Order: sequence, then structure tokens, then C-alpha cells
Amino acid sequence: MSDNVIWIAGAGNMAKEYAKVLREMKEEFITIGRGEKSAQNFEAELGSKVIRGGIKNYIEESTTKPRSVIVCVNDEELANTTLILLKYGIKNILVEKPGGLSYYEIESIVKASKEHDAQVFVAYNRRFYSSVLKALEIIKEDGGVKSFNFEFTEWSHIIETLDKPAAVLRNWLEANSSHVIDMAFFIGGAPRIMKTFKAGGLNWHPSSSIFSGAGISDNGALFSYQANWESPGRWGVEILTKNFRLIFKPLEKLQIQKKGSVAVEEYTLDDLLDKEFKPGIYKQVHSFLNKDYSNLCTIENQLLNFTYFDKIKNGESSN
Repeated sequence: MSDNVIWIAGAGNMAKEYAKVLREMKEEFITIGRGEKSAQNFEAELGSKVIRGGIKNYIEESTTKPRSVIVCVNDEELANTTLILLKYGIKNILVEKPGGLSYYEIESIVKASKEHDAQVFVAYNRRFYSSVLKALEIIKEDGGVKSFNFEFTEWSHIIETLDKPAAVLRNWLEANSSHVIDMAFFIGGAPRIMKTFKAGGLNWHPSSSIFSGAGISDNGALFSYQANWESPGRWGVEILTKNFRLIFKPLEKLQIQKKGSVAVEEYTLDDLLDKEFKPGIYKQVHSFLNKDYSNLCTIENQLLNFTYFDKIKNGESSN
């Protein structure tokens, strides 16, 4: 086996998406799974073998190290799997969001990556949507973001029926809603000042279920957000520049309202890759493998993100 091979840790649905992209790129890869059912489903759909037993068992018998590893195991195993790989000496890791379920798990990865001189990135594929990449071009040409707002309402009536561990459900904002939060702050700038408020709570997410807040980003843009997991809603982001309102609702589409008009027009995107593969995945993997890290979320960036997630989730204020 060539040392240029890429490992996929995990054999679930996201592993399939990464495998499809790597196959299209003609990259050599192996998939290492743990569950028999997911391994069988992977093999049946892709016709590609899955090595059973999990990553820990595999590296105990491995004699080579891969070029890179993509970690897409269950949420509750993301941090532990990444730490195992770092200790084994892997230098380049892309781990599915959120990378861990707590600030302390992310912090442990940050420390381990520094100790082992490795790079770890968190896979927020929405940063690589065609809609987002085009919006970044428009924003740059129009002088930057002036303000933005976003909503991360979750469908609690669906989530409460999911077969997920309690720890994942308690941290659903980090595990799922962070897709929207990261995307908004990636485009508009990370919070410099943020006031946050929360109310309510659900059986599976007792800390909060209604959220609102506002602040100023490090780019000087004013922002606000809201979400109500007890009421109807959907994910959405709006970015305002001098001449345009850029609307992502759904996130993979880009709609534009121009200054002086009430009309909202859908922008025609060159989004063939987002249609052929899971949106954003192809360009994200291409950037990761080709060491174009400009749009990727570093594990250090994610540690900072977790401070924002915690304030949004718990209603803490900071300035």
C-alpha cells in the first residue's frame, strides 16, 4: 500500500460522500469502519472494501502512515479518534464537524496537534458552497460586509425521534446548528462584542430552546441572530453590503436584493459539483489535499468558535 494513500475513518453516510469525491479525484484511499451494518452498506453502495475493527485496532497492525486522514465517525467519537491518530503520528487530519462535543475536547485536540506538529481542520462544508464562494466575491467587490443576521432554528419534533446518544442531543447546537453559526461568522467576521439571551429548554436539550443575540464582528459589521426550536422556522443567513442583500435560504442557494429594489432574484451559480456530490464536499476535500487552507476551519479556530457556541447556548454576555 502506497504511503500516498488517504484513510477514511468511519464507514457511515459521510464516509460514502468522501469516498465518492476521492474516487472522482482518482485518489487512493482505504476505509476503516467499526460497525458491521455500516460497513456492509458502504460496500454495497460503492463496491469498495471496508476494513473492520475501527481505527485503533487498525493502527496497531499498520506499518505505514497515510498522506492524510478524513475522520467521519459518530459525533461522540470524533475527538477520541482524532487524538488516537495524532498520537500515531498523522500530520494532516480533516475531522467532521464539530470535531468534538465540548470545549475541553476541542482544547485537547489543539494541545495534541501542537505537541505532534500536526494540522487539524474541521469540515464545515458550507464554507465551500458555490453560493458562499460567489457571495465572497460579491462582498469583496462591494467593499465588505456592513451587517448580517442568521437563524438556526431546529425541527425539535424530528430531532427528538432520532437515535442519537443523549450527549449529542444535549450538545445539538454544537453538533448541528454550528453549521449555520460558523457560516455566518466565516462570511461576516467573528464576534468582537456579543450579547446573548436564551429561554426555554427541551427534554433532550434542557439548557435552552429559544435564542437571540447581537454584536459587532471583528470586521466592524453589526450582526444579530435568533432561533426558536419550539416553533416553525428554518436555517438562513443574510449578508448586507453597501449595494446588496445576499440571502442564503436555503443555504446552498444565493438570492440577491439590489439597492433601490424590493425584488429578490436568484443568482445563477456554477454549482455542478454541488449537484454531483454532497454540496461543498468536493471543493473542501480539494482544498484540504492541495494544502489550500484559506477557507478551512482550523482546530484553533474551532476552539474559539466553541466559546461563541457556549455563549449562544447558555445566554452569557461578554464584551
